[in-house]
Amino acid sequence: MNKISIATAQFQTRNGDKDYNLSRIEALTAEAAGKGAGVVCFHECSITSYTFLKDLDEKGIHELSEEVPSGPSTDRLIRIARKHDVALLAGLVEREGNRLYNTCVCVSGEGWVARARKLHPFISKYLSPGEEYTMFDLFGCRCGILICYDNNIIENVRAETLLGAEIVFMPHVTGCTPSPMPGRGWVDRKLWDNRENDPAAIREEFDGPKGRGWLMRWLPSRAYDNGIYVVFSNPIGPDGNQLKNGNSMILDPYGEIMAECRSLDDEVVVASCTPEKLKLAGGYRYKRARRPGLYGDILSRDNDAATRVEWMKPKDKRDR
Repeated sequence: MNKISIATAQFQTRNGDKDYNLSRIEALTAEAAGKGAGVVCFHECSITSYTFLKDLDEKGIHELSEEVPSGPSTDRLIRIARKHDVALLAGLVEREGNRLYNTCVCVSGEGWVARARKLHPFISKYLSPGEEYTMFDLFGCRCGILICYDNNIIENVRAETLLGAEIVFMPHVTGCTPSPMPGRGWVDRKLWDNRENDPAAIREEFDGPKGRGWLMRWLPSRAYDNGIYVVFSNPIGPDGNQLKNGNSMILDPYGEIMAECRSLDDEVVVASCTPEKLKLAGGYRYKRARRPGLYGDILSRDNDAATRVEWMKPKDKRDR
């Protein structure tokens, strides 16, 4: 791995307004480049917006979708990357034939680099799951991408690590939704609308168990257990009919936060990732100590492979 400066961003998208969302991607990319970043990562479906997809019919999602890499949004990302001399990762709804995917695209100024299709989509029945891990080289670094729910299945992160990933980009739209876990739930929209008069109230909600507190239960462990850099991106504020807490951050192989978005506005932060930590971190030793003969058959046992999301269940079926 080469030393590399990476930026992660948060911003509030507009539903279906790709031109506006790409304009925010360009502005934040310019800011990140000015801070020395060589790579900038944006959240899941940052080009299209995300949560509102649950309310679109099949025709509506098809009209929003684009081919990758030949579509106009990928082309615009390439032009933004070329202008600011960076690599970019951003998300959209991809169309290939009759199939639709929740896709994260990686580009550089030289063109398209890679795409990852979400392995565990759930927001719309019209989205198909991806069927492979996405691994690629970027500026001398071995990288992977896992989108939102994909990171909840710990085997996915370990698999990409065993495939050589030193950095895993994790674009999300997450937080502030109901769950059986104590303290989880919706955040009142009134707190967001009143954020300029009372920023402490919304910050308390975003930092508590509904938002950042929940992230801290699992996100550092993905970095620590696998001995990798984790680049987490998440929107801030309204996304569809929900609120999202932002807290985009970069974690090192020790599971320590190197940089984090802390404002209630669009923001980008940068961290320098160096190769030394990859072998010094405990995750490096743990991977080398594995004995797959003990548990290979256990880990490969079949299940029903159902992606279940608590907040999308009817109210009368929650917590059962």
